[in-house]
Amino acid sequence: MARGTTDTTVIGKGTHLKARVTGEGDLEIHGHVDGEISVTGEVTITEGGLVGASVTAKRIVVHGAVKGDLVAEEAVHLEDGARVVGDIRAARIAIAPGALLKGYVQVGAAAGERKSGARSAPKPAAKPAARASSRRGVLGLAGGRPVKRGAPAPVVPVLKKGAKGSLKKRA
Repeated sequence: MARGTTDTTVIGKGTHLKARVTGEGDLEIHGHVDGEISVTGEVTITEGGLVGASVTAKRIVVHGAVKGDLVAEEAVHLEDGARVVGDIRAARIAIAPGALLKGYVQVGAAAGERKSGARSAPKPAAKPAARASSRRGVLGLAGGRPVKRGAPAPVVPVLKKGAKGSLKKRA
């Protein structure tokens, strides 16, 4: 909840927004928001709140689910039960036990600054391209192992839902 301010906008439980939400003050999300969120205060995503948007604010507290990047000037708090798929940038980040995060994290004073230009999230390190080996019959590397030309792909048996079957070992 907001810390002592009276300018708090609440998006109710039954509300679904597809929009760009901007403003001054705090924002509390109980419903579903798709698009982009940018406010000057604190954004709180409650336990039932769903956000499919990038969120930029002074502070961000997540109890619900977010699919998008979180950028905070001060701090991002992921509480127990929070689910975030996206990158996080803030001066401070707190992740409670039971919170789920899938994405990059950038922490520090410069991380939480708002960028006026293009998005500058950290990028994963590029993997070197596999080179053709000088050994005859070897095309490249797959998972660190040589892969021979013409080798068939491994066959994995797939059982249909509800089908009973057993795998028999060939002699």
